[in-house]
Amino acid sequence: MNILTIDIGGTHVKLLRTGMQKKRSFNSGPNMTPEEMMRQIDLVKGDWDWDRVSIGFPAPCAKNRPLKEPAHLKDGWMDFDYEKALGSEVRLINDAAMQAFGSYQGGKMLFLGLGTGLGTALIDDDHLVPLELGHLNYKGKKTVEDFVGEAYLVKKGRKKWLGHVLNIIEMFRETILPEYIVLGGGNTNRISDLPEGVQRGSNHNAFLGGFRLWDKNAQMSLTEKDEQSQAGIT
Repeated sequence: MNILTIDIGGTHVKLLRTGMQKKRSFNSGPNMTPEEMMRQIDLVKGDWDWDRVSIGFPAPCAKNRPLKEPAHLKDGWMDFDYEKALGSEVRLINDAAMQAFGSYQGGKMLFLGLGTGLGTALIDDDHLVPLELGHLNYKGKKTVEDFVGEAYLVKKGRKKWLGHVLNIIEMFRETILPEYIVLGGGNTNRISDLPEGVQRGSNHNAFLGGFRLWDKNAQMSLTEKDEQSQAGIT
């Protein structure tokens, strides 16, 4: 069974199919609609075909549907017919949950995705629970995401951003009590020394998570060298 995984981000959409070693991608951004995404997929898919599709979506999801429009893309995603457009059965979950699923190594794991915003998910004894911890209040009326997202990093610099990242890691560790924490997302490489019990994830785990949605024994074909060569794509 060929499985296509689509990882939708605020700046790029990335695709990988089982059996392939190199992902394909194109720009997204605030003008990206689902119709435009499908047009771009047609342009980059080449000779890829698929039997099933997994989609990591940058907003809360339930029952294979987005529950709200994504913050960093154009509207129109909630009512879009993904199965019709892709010609196959689709499983759509939150993008952080998909990367968490690909990062899971057993036990109780908390996943924190440091990218445009903050993606969060918990897996406990193989049970995946998507979370929205980035929306919790933090320092007055602002949220956790306001201090660890890309906008704060660009505005305030790495030192202040990192201080808040380390603080929220400890805050979530003390309240959720995970056995280990995995940091994923494009800004994880800005942290040189990780706290004890925290592991550095990899963006390609999002693809493995998508494959695992259909096949728990799926293997990752994207190599670490491939991932490092494309580290600038988030």
